[in-house]
Amino acid sequence: MDLGHWLGRAVEANREWAEGFGPVATHPSLEIDDDRFAEVFGTFTERLKENYPFFHPRYAGQMLKPPHPAAMVGYLTAMQINPNNHALDGGPATARMEREVVQQLATMFGYDTHLGHLTTSGTVANLEALFVARELHPGQGVAYSAEAHYTHGRMCGVLGVEGHAVPTDGRGRIDLDALEELLATGRVGTVVLTAGTTGLGAIDPIDQAPALRERYGVRIHVDAAYGGFFTLLAGAEGPAGLAEAPWRAIAECDSVVVDPHKHGLQPYGCGAVLFADPEVGRFYLHDSPYTYFTSEELHLGEISLECSRAGASAAALWLTFQLLPPTPEGLGQVLAAGRRAALTWSELIEGSELLDLYQPPELDIVSYFPVTDPPALSAIDRASARILQDGMTGEDPVFLSTLRAGARAFTGRHPKLTADAEGARILRSVLMKPESEDHVARLHTRVEELARRG
Repeated sequence: MDLGHWLGRAVEANREWAEGFGPVATHPSLEIDDDRFAEVFGTFTERLKENYPFFHPRYAGQMLKPPHPAAMVGYLTAMQINPNNHALDGGPATARMEREVVQQLATMFGYDTHLGHLTTSGTVANLEALFVARELHPGQGVAYSAEAHYTHGRMCGVLGVEGHAVPTDGRGRIDLDALEELLATGRVGTVVLTAGTTGLGAIDPIDQAPALRERYGVRIHVDAAYGGFFTLLAGAEGPAGLAEAPWRAIAECDSVVVDPHKHGLQPYGCGAVLFADPEVGRFYLHDSPYTYFTSEELHLGEISLECSRAGASAAALWLTFQLLPPTPEGLGQVLAAGRRAALTWSELIEGSELLDLYQPPELDIVSYFPVTDPPALSAIDRASARILQDGMTGEDPVFLSTLRAGARAFTGRHPKLTADAEGARILRSVLMKPESEDHVARLHTRVEELARRG
């Protein structure tokens, strides 16, 4: 795609549409001289250079990358109209697009029926799922793994329900024995299972969810904000393929959250929440007489805690899904590249004398640490911090991130290490850009060079 060309067409298309309503002059209060704009725009673009190069494979730190050009064009085109998807009256075209993309997401997860909508983030999407859970199980708490996103503990506080952080096993997944012990107390009405923790990319045993619900009558919510699109690789052939059971089980769970602004190639913020039972819409029931007036159809604002939401987000996702649909043959190929990159790097690390793998990657997050002498947590912590900082300087920069691992979790995976501290920072890389697949060897060589300096 020639991004410059299509951004120009985005402006032209809206100009042609607008001309059909007759001429309208810009109000003098909004006029800005081109020379003045050029001056400020120059300052603006210089300040943007303070960012890290999220677009480049040498950036292998957090879950950050630019959106697909199709999403950029879709967003800008709709943004000029600036529809509000709260009500059909505010965004009739983009509201229909939102329904269509949500249906595609529901199909991706195997939901036969659903109620859902886009949100501004996974945080808000999880809040909505837990809000519905609270209404269905009043007075009962929510259980989630100790390595689940901090959102769940925070949202339990917002909703006034008791949150229970459940210990994890040796792979960073929720410990089922500890969970069952908690469920036996009767204090929990909802269990959150994570399809891809943001720290390590661990996948909770979601395939055990139906049995838990049958035994304890709990509601099952899946937080797939980060990992949800990896369901497209479930059962796939080749090294990128994932075990089917956890992913197929999402279809049997009560709700699921996914963030298109992560692996769906969208700009921030674009999250989504889906409920298997459309009847939960009753908990959103409200009236807004000055917005819901031109259609008897269900307005998206009637099934959302948020009010104003950018119709441009729905437009961007719709246009992207027309070109790269959420199917194994479409968007699945993008995720497969990142998954293969993670597996390749983990193999290189396993053969290294300078780096050690913290645990094998399950999705596209690689966790590793420098080999130190002495082999102790305090030394690993210092070395990881140094590599992080040194990597961002010089002529051949590499941008990583760190993750703090507790002593028990660390030595459980690597018992030969000396636990002389409460924990240690390890290095963590998210290879969510498909271009990373062709850059892994260079990343590995560069990180080894940085480790050797220690």
